Amino acid sequence: MKKNIGSFEKIIGVKFKNQNLLLKSLTHKSNNPLNNNEKLEFLGDRVLGLIISKNLYKLFPNDKEGDLDKKLASLVNRKRCVEISNYLSLKDYVLVGENMDNSKIENKILADTVESIVGALYLDQGLEVTEKFILNYWKRFLNEKLTIYRDPKTMLQEYSLKLYKTLPIYNVVENKGPRHKPVIKVSVKIKNSKKYLGIGNSKKEAEQKAALKLLDTFKK
Repeated sequence: MKKNIGSFEKIIGVKFKNQNLLLKSLTHKSNNPLNNNEKLEFLGDRVLGLIISKNLYKLFPNDKEGDLDKKLASLVNRKRCVEISNYLSLKDYVLVGENMDNSKIENKILADTVESIVGALYLDQGLEVTEKFILNYWKRFLNEKLTIYRDPKTMLQEYSLKLYKTLPIYNVVENKGPRHKPVIKVSVKIKNSKKYLGIGNSKKEAEQKAALKLLDTFKK
């Protein structure tokens, strides 16, 4: 690690009771396949969603459930978490395998690590401190006039249901590469369309890219 845990605690403004928990939240599976941040990421994703949802509920009392859901998506998606990782200088602290260059760590790892830090904070400090941390870094986005985000997969689903009353069909075409960095190829089609392929490091990412390619054909 280029810098020590203590300097990262100063960045986030929290002194951990259990520094090993913080260290674990910064450890990617490529660095330690057995003791890494995957489960903390799972927890942090839910805690982040809960806290942002609660504040959206208070900030937009007249919004319908669907609008709140789309605003939530714009605040907790990968792009937003990567922005937070930049504020935290995460590239200087995240622990990855020896074959990875910290300066070139992919965005998915950075976004996942942000969520794992949230999970570690919740376990170590409780919900109140975790909420203060989240609002400190997300308040600039909460205070913006939120643009409702609709991801390509959602847009394609709405289009297909409206025109054909059927859902898009996704299929995994290929899954290869190492466990820590798989390469997944997914196809998608709707009624009367060709199949379009998307490639990503997760099934979700590949589906989104495939959906975007199909959506782009409607613009031509």
